[in-house]
Amino acid sequence: MTSLTISDSDLEGVKNKVVVVTGAASGIGLATVKLLLNLGAKVVASDVNELPEPEKDLVTFMKVDVTSWKEQLEMFKTAKAKFGNIDHVFANAAGISPTVSLLEEDVDESGDLLPPKLNTINVNLLGCLYTVKLGIYYLKHNPEGGSIVMTGSGSSFRRFTATDYTTTKHAVLGLLRSLYGSLHPKLPIRINAIAPGWTDTAIIPRPAISIIGESLFQSADVVARSAILLMADKNRHGEMLYSDRGKYWDIEKGEAGLNAYATRMVGQEGQGAEEEAYARSMRIREEMEAKAAAAETSK
Repeated sequence: MTSLTISDSDLEGVKNKVVVVTGAASGIGLATVKLLLNLGAKVVASDVNELPEPEKDLVTFMKVDVTSWKEQLEMFKTAKAKFGNIDHVFANAAGISPTVSLLEEDVDESGDLLPPKLNTINVNLLGCLYTVKLGIYYLKHNPEGGSIVMTGSGSSFRRFTATDYTTTKHAVLGLLRSLYGSLHPKLPIRINAIAPGWTDTAIIPRPAISIIGESLFQSADVVARSAILLMADKNRHGEMLYSDRGKYWDIEKGEAGLNAYATRMVGQEGQGAEEEAYARSMRIREEMEAKAAAAETSK
């Protein structure tokens, strides 16, 4: 794990860039929108709630439910139509609290156990998947490419007793790892994630923060800086930046990161046995498909 500092000059690369932000009406999303505007970016912001003033008048705002593919698609189409290209995407619609523990014994009128509620799964994971897929598609059409930043959590890589929430945040790390080799440099698209520690957002009510202890929480402004750094720095790809009360660490990439550590821990090298076997199987599949296509052409 590598610690780092973030200076104001590190964020200047987003000036005049077009950035799509989901979950923008409060917390980390709103803090990021404010900082992007201060840095001279052009922002397309969305949320199920209204964006507060004055930010609403300074951005292109759309009410969007991230669990709706149609609504997210319209947001991206609007951004493309207005600005011509999209440069960065912040998949941040993740501000929903835990919904289920799987220990519930809720039953229907027949006394049969009910399935778990998927509110948190749908917003934090399905919504993120939709945003990332749309982001890849539209960034591919930008000659200069761009980047996607996802909102994970400190629970993306540690135990945290909030079943569905933690599951979705682990999934963000999985999405980061699985897309890492499919994007940059094959495509001009970088993907990264933030992993904020306890942050003063709408997830935890202000009275509760006071009771728990404000010293344990960081400002959303701290987290916003890590998100924008990942957009602005063209050398950052496959990173997950953990933030805690003004301090930052890249916990995923490099020899000191979790991915490399896990590989060494099981006595392996390089990408690991699973990735090597998968890459080999894909090469064999491509060769077989090429031979089949050639045989069909020669008929």
